[in-house]
Amino acid sequence: MATLKERLDADLKDAMRSKNELNTSVIRMLKSAIKYKEVEPGASALDDAGIEKVIAGLIKQRRDSVDQYKAGGRDDLAQKEEAEISVLQKYLPQQLSADELRAEVAAAITAVGAKGPKDMGAVMKAVQPKVQGRAEGRAISEEVKAQLAKLS
Repeated sequence: MATLKERLDADLKDAMRSKNELNTSVIRMLKSAIKYKEVEPGASALDDAGIEKVIAGLIKQRRDSVDQYKAGGRDDLAQKEEAEISVLQKYLPQQLSADELRAEVAAAITAVGAKGPKDMGAVMKAVQPKVQGRAEGRAISEEVKAQLAKLS
């Protein structure tokens, strides 16, 4: 199977051929972010997992922008950011459903033996590696908080 970089290169060519401006600009921006990460001091070429972290970071930035734009009454800009998010998500592994995330968090709480909200750090540490790249950090922490609040 092709690496994520190869897939990005091929998709960029396709987007340019079909004159799909949204995909072209998002993939170019993503390739730029990957290149930027690779030229940081002490960094090396990114593998698929590293690229997925870059994508997750870009999605997080876009989500924050959507919140800001909606608060400022700029729905046009919020929609543009949401469109970019949907393009970026195509390059991440299949996301967990709410039920799957709930089950992972519950398993981590049991494994850690958490008793309440003060155990959030330990639960996050246990659940994070299992769902890495398949769920957003915000969604994970909200689910952990909700389940731990029920315990106390």
